[in-house]
Amino acid sequence: MTAGRSINSKSQDWGTPQKYIDAVKEVFGGEIALDPCSSPYSIVNAKVEYMLPEHDGLKESWDYPTIYVNPPYGIEKKHGTTIRRWLARCAEAHEKYGAEVLALVPVAPNTGHWKNYVFGSAEAICFLYDTRLKFLENGKKGGKGAPMACAMIYWGSFYQKFYNVFINHGAVVNISGLKGQMIGPDRNQNRLQMVFNE
Repeated sequence: MTAGRSINSKSQDWGTPQKYIDAVKEVFGGEIALDPCSSPYSIVNAKVEYMLPEHDGLKESWDYPTIYVNPPYGIEKKHGTTIRRWLARCAEAHEKYGAEVLALVPVAPNTGHWKNYVFGSAEAICFLYDTRLKFLENGKKGGKGAPMACAMIYWGSFYQKFYNVFINHGAVVNISGLKGQMIGPDRNQNRLQMVFNE
């Protein structure tokens, strides 16, 4: 839930705006079972929340039916986490446990983490209309807008429900036709194991 906009975020927590939490809950039927990267300022109110430093959400179980992820953006130096590892866990949770997963991330289709864990794995993407999404700063409104475009990625089985909710927030694209396919010249690599074998 801590979407730090830069590597040097001075311990500020960049939380999801209420309208997107409401939309996520609507897609999930009213409840978020797991927030694996929560913070003391979280307004997600998932049934289970992993908070650093007590619980490293990348090392804990993701065997939950509904998961919402607003990961630290960039490199979180203290714990050595990267957005790549969070997206790998999103894809893995859906493939391994059948979890419905939504993640709020920067639009970066040219990166390895999008190529390996979004394309060929996710069901759909909503490119958010907000020109500069205003995250909550330490749980409060009024923060500066994100310096990049953001998207809500959906790993799941209920595309129409995701579409019906998120079309109100941006352009929804169904990418299910790419599921199970590797994208680009590195398509022969095992995308889910690659990030954990570093």
